[in-house]
Amino acid sequence: MPDDQETQDVLAQLRAAEEGTLPERMGIEVGEATPQRVVGTMPVAGNTQPYGLMHGGASCVLAETLGSIGAALYAAPDRLAVGTEINATHHRAVRHGTVTGVATPIHLGRTVATYGIEITDERDRRVCTARLSCMIVDRV
Repeated sequence: MPDDQETQDVLAQLRAAEEGTLPERMGIEVGEATPQRVVGTMPVAGNTQPYGLMHGGASCVLAETLGSIGAALYAAPDRLAVGTEINATHHRAVRHGTVTGVATPIHLGRTVATYGIEITDERDRRVCTARLSCMIVDRV
């Protein structure tokens, strides 16, 4: 697992590579990031489906973004994390405001990192529960 400086270096690399990416377009902002906990927010506006509800795929993008950051920090500095599977259960519809996702590890192994991600609305009601698994691979 990386030390604090390595964590900051990985976060700096991720931020530098963010321009023009899907998380940037969706307005995802990460406020806290360590291998043990990643917290981020996303506006509902602009991430809705035709009925005016937050799109389930937007929840998946938020979950994968946060879980992937946690896995990347866990794998650093010598290895990379590559997403292999995501699933999500949508519990509640959201029409406006901001949602917050919190990713915490379920399993941190030599070759697989799995994160549970809870997404809540502004009233702290659970909107979505997701799980992301990433392979931990050597840098090429």
